[in-house]
Amino acid sequence: MSTWHAVLCKPRREALAEANLRKQGYEVYLPRMIRRRRRAGRWEQTIEPLFPRYLFLDAGAGGRGLAPVRSTLGVSDLVRCAGAPARVPPGIVEALREAADPVTGCHRFDAPPFAPGARVRLAAGPLAGLEGVFQMASGDARVIVLVELLGKANRLSVNRDWVAAAA
Repeated sequence: MSTWHAVLCKPRREALAEANLRKQGYEVYLPRMIRRRRRAGRWEQTIEPLFPRYLFLDAGAGGRGLAPVRSTLGVSDLVRCAGAPARVPPGIVEALREAADPVTGCHRFDAPPFAPGARVRLAAGPLAGLEGVFQMASGDARVIVLVELLGKANRLSVNRDWVAAAA
């Protein structure tokens, strides 16, 4: 039977902690997610930890001790409750593994780039400089923006990279 524990990692050192714990013979699970974020004016996909600074560690049925975990590179400490290492309730890690994409092993959250009703500005394209209201994402690379043109509101489907937050 698996006995999973939560491990608190140092900031942005989850992958280092995961690799070093695996080298020590522990079974480790670091849930990751694919996220779209805007960087340098472009949208790109990044892979990030689902729970920043945390990963899961299986102490194993062989009674392997948890003492070496705290001194592992990338690890701050085990998550504790009343001074003792806290156990993750049964089924949580298994449910996270089942919810992940079987091909990439990552979780996907395709949230729209802006909330509906947010003021946006077209930063590129033939209508650059116009401001409007974000309505919704339309596929993977396009969004629908409500823009006032020629005295009336028009729905435009534009490239996702052309839209920026209004100042």
